[in-house]
Amino acid sequence: MTDARNIHAVVLDMDGLMLDTEGMSYLGWVRTFAEWGLPFGKDRFLGLVGLNVADARRKMLGWYGPDFPFDAVYARKMIHVDDIIAREGISQKPGLLEFLAAVDSLGLSKAVATSTARERAMYKLKKAVLEGRLDAMACGDEISQGKPAPDIFLLAARLLHLPPEECLALEDSDAGVMAAQSAGMRVVVIPDVKPPSLEARAAAWKVLPDLYEAAEFIRREMGSTSN
Repeated sequence: MTDARNIHAVVLDMDGLMLDTEGMSYLGWVRTFAEWGLPFGKDRFLGLVGLNVADARRKMLGWYGPDFPFDAVYARKMIHVDDIIAREGISQKPGLLEFLAAVDSLGLSKAVATSTARERAMYKLKKAVLEGRLDAMACGDEISQGKPAPDIFLLAARLLHLPPEECLALEDSDAGVMAAQSAGMRVVVIPDVKPPSLEARAAAWKVLPDLYEAAEFIRREMGSTSN
């Protein structure tokens, strides 16, 4: 069994883990590609989950060719997403506040490790009424390699002044799971838009259905070990 005694922080992904935003991202892509007269199925979207903008660009150029106008398409997609946010806001994932309360009760530090750029990440957290709930943020525009490379989780650990092995990562995407595992963190997977791959399951400490279960899990595993 994984020893929880040395865990002193949690590092959370944002989109799909803390925030219920993947559906609006998918809808934004679908509407944009429809305007351009190009196909964009759910399989394509799932291939982008967890990636930062630079890696999404590389992925799409591979799919649609080197002349694909990614920047223009991405800008239009963001307009569609912002229209959805203006109408609907951004919802927290069920159980998030309960999970954060459990983390606080155990005296653990908290950080976000998101592929989203910092300005956009701060905007989303503000919309979801989560400002000031975290000790550190590592964002997609602050690293050279995005998920599944370990860079963003290594940055989060540095910002928390902890070695990665003392951090527990929570992720929903395969790319994020592999990034956290490569960084040396233990990983709890809470799937969102797709089940974890066999590789991600093998890399995980635990796969849980939601953040309510995650709150109970860390209380059970770490409650007797925290100060």
